[in-house]
Amino acid sequence: MRAISPQCFSVSAFRRLSSHAAARVDNNRQCITGPTNHTSHLHTDKTEPLISLIKSTSSKPHLLQIHAHLIRNSLIQHPIFFSPFLFGIALPPLHDLGYACRVFSKFSKPDVFQYNIMIRAYGMSDSPGNGFMLYQEMLRSGVSPNSLTSSFVTNCCIKSGSLFGGLQIHARILRDGHQSDGRLLTTLMDFYSSNEKYTEACKVFDEMPHRDTIAWNVLISVYMRNRRTRDALGVFDMMQSSYDCQPDNVTCLMLLQACANLNALAFGERVHRYCEERGFDKAMNICNSLITMYSRCGCLEKAFEVFKGMTEKDVVSWTAMISGLASNGYGRDAIEAFREMQCAGVSPDDQTFTGVLSACSHSGLLDEGRMFFNSMSKEFGISLNIHHYGCVVDLMGRAGMVDEAYNLINSMKVKPDATIWRTLLGACRIHHQADLGEQVIERLIELKAQEAGDYILLLNIYSSLGDWGKVINVRKMMKDRGIQTNPACSTIEFRGKIHEFVANDFLHPRKTEIYEMLDEMNQQLRIAGYDAETVAELHNVGTEEKQIALSYHSEKLAIAFAVLSTPPGTSIRVAKDLRICVDCHNFAKILSAVYSREVVIRDRNRFHHFREGRCSCNDYW
Repeated sequence: MRAISPQCFSVSAFRRLSSHAAARVDNNRQCITGPTNHTSHLHTDKTEPLISLIKSTSSKPHLLQIHAHLIRNSLIQHPIFFSPFLFGIALPPLHDLGYACRVFSKFSKPDVFQYNIMIRAYGMSDSPGNGFMLYQEMLRSGVSPNSLTSSFVTNCCIKSGSLFGGLQIHARILRDGHQSDGRLLTTLMDFYSSNEKYTEACKVFDEMPHRDTIAWNVLISVYMRNRRTRDALGVFDMMQSSYDCQPDNVTCLMLLQACANLNALAFGERVHRYCEERGFDKAMNICNSLITMYSRCGCLEKAFEVFKGMTEKDVVSWTAMISGLASNGYGRDAIEAFREMQCAGVSPDDQTFTGVLSACSHSGLLDEGRMFFNSMSKEFGISLNIHHYGCVVDLMGRAGMVDEAYNLINSMKVKPDATIWRTLLGACRIHHQADLGEQVIERLIELKAQEAGDYILLLNIYSSLGDWGKVINVRKMMKDRGIQTNPACSTIEFRGKIHEFVANDFLHPRKTEIYEMLDEMNQQLRIAGYDAETVAELHNVGTEEKQIALSYHSEKLAIAFAVLSTPPGTSIRVAKDLRICVDCHNFAKILSAVYSREVVIRDRNRFHHFREGRCSCNDYW
């Protein structure tokens, strides 16, 4: 039979296609209620054309014509017609849930397949809670759910955030014996993870009789949501030693993100080699992730190598490269890359401009930053968002234009968030603007978004001015409000493992050797002119006590471990979760010359590449 285009049929086409099917229906037009009892009334070879037409139609007017035809010929109550019709109406691309509900309510005896269609449709809508309600109605009507039902309604609970509903579904899964369905259990893992029940998610994984690649990937996402990034990396080794499945491109994408978060360059290189072996490295999304991973590990040479080797580059590729150059201190190179992107005919988006403005901020390119900021809406038609404003506030604040930055925040077209106020607070710390810093703290209190780090910045301002009375008051305020500081953490990768350090850390198994090495390094650096920057210590104690307190900051311990554990000349790569202090910056700068080591420190804001006694930030951070 010649294929019929769903775009050019009419009601007369229905008559031709289903005349034999309609003739088989009882003369009294009795409703057909089930496929098992009544399919003998309809010959398959006569009904297939109409069913195929229903399934191939995505136009609502055409489906409405089909609906009218089914009603007119008393075929609407037959499941073999009703199910594909409901599927076409309820699910994408049409996804007319309101119309589907009205159609569904008129069906006399819906079975599990029709319920599944509707529950799945609710899970894709803005009212996923109704999917769980329909599930309950289904149970009350005596229709038993299958594993697909449980999967679709669990998705509804994920979208609606219904922990109690998901727990009920889990109980029903166990009761109905569906706990061997791997796809269903991976959905259940996702449900527990989305509700921050990470232990339960891992338990579901552990109880799976058979695990496919999707299940392993969900486990990785569970670890990453739970900030157990190191465990996420460990899954890669477990998957490779598994006989059932191997890492796929999705696994690699998530692991590259984990490596970027942890500054785990060596592990990222392993994933890169695996991608090359499996042919994943040609995919654009993998290449983009590799650029981001290498950039966030401070290895711009390899990031550019991946970028240069791409046969096609989209806006994400260019943005990743521009942002990598920006965070590593190559502001003018980032601007040049932006120009080349335009010459290549790729239009920038809002994230591209975030990267470009960030480049201007990190490199102190005030005029260029203002030019890009002003051109966004005029030349490129891109609306300014909070990130763009944040970059310009940071740019002005670092340049000493603190009052202008404050005025810009007050004139913004979008509501200022906590991040942008913290950006201004950081500028107040750099330029010792205590009065404005106090105002910023008040704004954060109004937003109910103040954190311990905000008060630490204010303490920095007061201590740098020698106002120890206010330092005491702020500390008392923090105590009264129950605000506690978490110690800064620095991480370093060595032989495939991530080592963590906090200030005055005594948990590392090589702690004695590390402290001995750090004491020796301090002696060597003092001979070369290093003198502790005591302004970084926030307690009103003597100079000697301040120097001792500064000696054992987390990044210094990490650097000492690296010097102790690696051959001379090896690059040292440290990631810190907070901004590097002035004293540690000076320490790393002099160490890079005395020990002839390249030291790369990634703090919360940017990269610092220390070589031969100099830093890539030019002491501007």
